[in-house]
Amino acid sequence: MIIADLAEIEGRGYPARRRTQNLVGGLSPIVAEHFCMGYVTLEPAGGQVPWHNQDQEEIYFVLEGEGEMCLGEERSPIRAGQAVFIPPGEFHQLTNTGEVRMVMLYCYSPAGDVAHWRQELDGTLPREGIEVPPLPEGAHPQVGKA
Repeated sequence: MIIADLAEIEGRGYPARRRTQNLVGGLSPIVAEHFCMGYVTLEPAGGQVPWHNQDQEEIYFVLEGEGEMCLGEERSPIRAGQAVFIPPGEFHQLTNTGEVRMVMLYCYSPAGDVAHWRQELDGTLPREGIEVPPLPEGAHPQVGKA
């Protein structure tokens, strides 16, 4: 039996003020063939999963806090206890709008790396509205450029 324990998974910090701990896939002791799953902590007042897309379908499930979810041309508040489905190829962004941390789980399928992790660390995220579609009107600006 393989058990992934958050207390033992250091995870990785990102310029957009979040920490991601892989529960399934990546640096986790659990590697599945068909999906990846992780635990993400977004810092208060602006921690973010920046505007990006990927080939996999994905779910975000908010465990703690509140924020703003952008998906395609839509923008909506999101809070603890809510999940959002992200279709393959759809641009999306999650921003912590609260004064306390926001915690969420993601799960995407099929398994594999997603480019925005490396792009954010390298400072090469495509610029919204220039190299990729713009964020919905009124959305929090994209962060995460190194």
